[in-house]
Amino acid sequence: MRGVRGLLLGLALLACLQAAPPATFVAHTIASDLKGGYQVIAADLNHDGRMDLIALASGQSELVWYENPGWQRHVLAAGQSRMINCVAIGNQIVLASAFSNQAKESAGIVSVLRPGSDPREPWTVTEIDRLPTSHRLRAADIDGSGRVVVVNAALTGAEASAPDYRGQTPLVYYVPGEWKRRVISNENTGVVHGVWITDWDGSGRDSILTASFTGIHLFRYQFQYQAEKWTRTQIAAGDAAPWPKSGSSDIAVGHLGKARFLAAIEPWHGNEVTVYTERGKEWAREVIDRSLVDGHTVQTADFSGDGNDEIVAGFRGEPHSVYLYRYDAAAKQWVKRVLDDGGMGAAACTVVDLNEDGKRDIACIDGTRLKWYENR
Repeated sequence: MRGVRGLLLGLALLACLQAAPPATFVAHTIASDLKGGYQVIAADLNHDGRMDLIALASGQSELVWYENPGWQRHVLAAGQSRMINCVAIGNQIVLASAFSNQAKESAGIVSVLRPGSDPREPWTVTEIDRLPTSHRLRAADIDGSGRVVVVNAALTGAEASAPDYRGQTPLVYYVPGEWKRRVISNENTGVVHGVWITDWDGSGRDSILTASFTGIHLFRYQFQYQAEKWTRTQIAAGDAAPWPKSGSSDIAVGHLGKARFLAAIEPWHGNEVTVYTERGKEWAREVIDRSLVDGHTVQTADFSGDGNDEIVAGFRGEPHSVYLYRYDAAAKQWVKRVLDDGGMGAAACTVVDLNEDGKRDIACIDGTRLKWYENR
């Protein structure tokens, strides 16, 4: 009887989780005076246990952060030009600046920022590298040691030019403290726009997913015979349109229960939200929306606590919006709803619990605005 009772309770709990209503969100504006807002990342910069927000805007010379919970504005670094991405690792921030889509005009400066005694005062900036079109910076534990490295994915090769951007595109990384460029691969070609860090094999080691003109690729690190080795595997080809409208633009990994899926925006700055699901050794492609205009960010997270991730997709063109997609198991389809209708032409979003209530919130940035969406 005890076993039967436990089974019934488990089935009841599963039914409740499957019937969990969609999460509702309340929007809060943190800033509305940005110039070229491009990336938002969450980090506890003052070590008070709350996640703060760094707002990177390519059209202004100051890298700024907003202190949770009052959202006071502070300057991390001044005198910067054409900032494009940053990442927080421990007590440091790595910043990519001097960016242009045209490689010959892009110095691709990579710098390390370090705080003084008061993180609210400007941090010290030290240049560590110059790699043309340095574009996406991410932190990854590639060997399972608990020590992260900084991955730097260039947008194009050093000789590439519009509109085709032909050429080999470098993917590199830096070991903190050493800060010397180490090559992962030059196998990707054309524009590499999206990067996602994931423990792909469940091994405790992070792998790297890239989204490019030639599709979605997985890079895995190995250390054999006292030497580093990276393997590259194509997961999917992306949009089948002719180059340079081919492939994929942004990538994220999500789960429906234990089943893994990939969410992508395709093609480069494209109109499609695409879901890939594993079927044997293949990844089946399904376009769930074709209405985006200049799609630019995709995230996944379980907002309602039912064990299933939703997809967050933002786009910069009219009508400037962020959409959420939730999988309806009964109808066997993804259902779209609007997070912010006309109030956020998102260049980037991040998922983070900002008010310490145990629920995942969303923060997004566009050309002028930084907003967070409180999960109620």
